[in-house]
Amino acid sequence: MRARPRFRSRPRRIAHAALGFALLALAACSTPPVTHFYSLMPGEVAPRVAASRPAAGAVILLEPVRMPVQVDQPQWVVRLPDDSVAVLEQERWTTALRDEFQAALLEELIVGHGMIDARTQPAPGTPPWRIAVDVRRFDSLPGREARIEGSWTIQASGGRGAASRCEWLLREPAPGPLAALAPAHRRAIARLADAIAAALARASRGEPAACPPADERR
Repeated sequence: MRARPRFRSRPRRIAHAALGFALLALAACSTPPVTHFYSLMPGEVAPRVAASRPAAGAVILLEPVRMPVQVDQPQWVVRLPDDSVAVLEQERWTTALRDEFQAALLEELIVGHGMIDARTQPAPGTPPWRIAVDVRRFDSLPGREARIEGSWTIQASGGRGAASRCEWLLREPAPGPLAALAPAHRRAIARLADAIAAALARASRGEPAACPPADERR
């Protein structure tokens, strides 16, 4: 009996190879996208120089930061050029935005400006200054800027003296890749801490409030 030529099995091998490549391509397409996590917490806060720490030693109680519900989630909410917004599932804060903002601002006040968190005092001492921060806008504009806007109120414990209230608008450039928005927001929070420290120092001396000039709108 004559053996069948081997070349007749070649089409089957080609078909099997093509099927294998198709399955690999399908598997690659079904690979879930990578999720990137970011934090508003500064990597390292350097204490300000003595002249820039006018509120050092002040005991503070930072009340829960108020944040717009539209952005208070782990997923990034960004504003697009056509003024619509998008929720980015693969770009996330490590926790809800309100918690990230609160922790980052407190870190800047304590480490950068030498203030004392009333919750960590070893024993009851000086009545704390109560700081309330209301963030009305937390805007992320890819390739353009990070923008936060709101107000703060500083009140001596027990309602002693008039409250100091300021409106503010802070903008930080964030050109380039999407990830540039995270450090831009961190810089804005550091500037907010600087302004709060200066205002608290004035309030502690009984001086009238002097709000920082708001960044100009574009």
